[in-house]
Amino acid sequence: MTGDPSHGEPLTPGDYSNHLLEQVPELGDIADVDSRVVCNLDSSDIGPVHWKDLATTVAREYRKFDGFVIIHGTDTMSYSASALTFALEGLSKPVIFTGAQRPLAAIRTDARRNLLDAVELAPRDIPEVGVCFDGLLLRGCRSTKSNAHDYRAFDSPGCEPLARLGVDIQISQHLRWPGMPFRCDARFDPHVLSVQLTPGFQAGLLKSILRAESSLKGIVLSVFGVGTVPTLDSKLSDVLCEANERGVVVVATTPSSGRIDFGQYLNSRPLLDAQVIPGGSMQMEAATTKLMHALAVSSSEEELRMYMEWNVAGELA
Repeated sequence: MTGDPSHGEPLTPGDYSNHLLEQVPELGDIADVDSRVVCNLDSSDIGPVHWKDLATTVAREYRKFDGFVIIHGTDTMSYSASALTFALEGLSKPVIFTGAQRPLAAIRTDARRNLLDAVELAPRDIPEVGVCFDGLLLRGCRSTKSNAHDYRAFDSPGCEPLARLGVDIQISQHLRWPGMPFRCDARFDPHVLSVQLTPGFQAGLLKSILRAESSLKGIVLSVFGVGTVPTLDSKLSDVLCEANERGVVVVATTPSSGRIDFGQYLNSRPLLDAQVIPGGSMQMEAATTKLMHALAVSSSEEELRMYMEWNVAGELA
């Protein structure tokens, strides 16, 4: 990113990826670095089309490199990292997202450290998509942006970092190793709506969207606690059942740290009745991108549900 918001200059996408070794010459001491510009956008403009471009670029160059570093804006980095987790099956090399809270040219920038850390991890035996930030490598499909003003911008609730970069580099023992040959399937269906329940939620609003948007195929519903919803008014239950009858797939996630469990409370019953899929420990980012991927690659509702309930890359637990 370029610009300096502290001096009234808005941040815009930077164009330094073609000159990395000029600006960070230490990279050449760590690895033999080559670069590609896939897109140069503010991350709030990045979506399924760009995830496909990123994934297919990695797949096309897969045999040429030991690992990959993707420089990405922070706002939607966890969405992109999650998307590539599901698109790149059987991954046996690191695909590491990184970025910065302050521009590379700024005083006290974190860009240099994050980039050096990511490149140092990229040749290592880490067969996952990760987010490298502030000395931590997080599992991409468990990451979420948690702070807009701190150098530790990302967290992975309930999931220990894949690596810690201090004086030494400590690699975690809970890496997930591939159980199938590498292949890329970067199809995503964007017809997914994400909704967060709040006290007093008006189910009629969701019903209006459901009936007005015939192209809607999936809903990621952020519920309370381990999976509860309001039950004093039956409207939400009716809307969820209507969605199920229309073939709209609903996945439940929780903003709390922990797992979705429909068996603990009576107020989970409407979710069970509507055949809502429990989202385990998935963050909103992972649930949304996984559902988009499942809708695109599944040939039947049964296959889609099996995929959503399969712990593909550690996103569910």
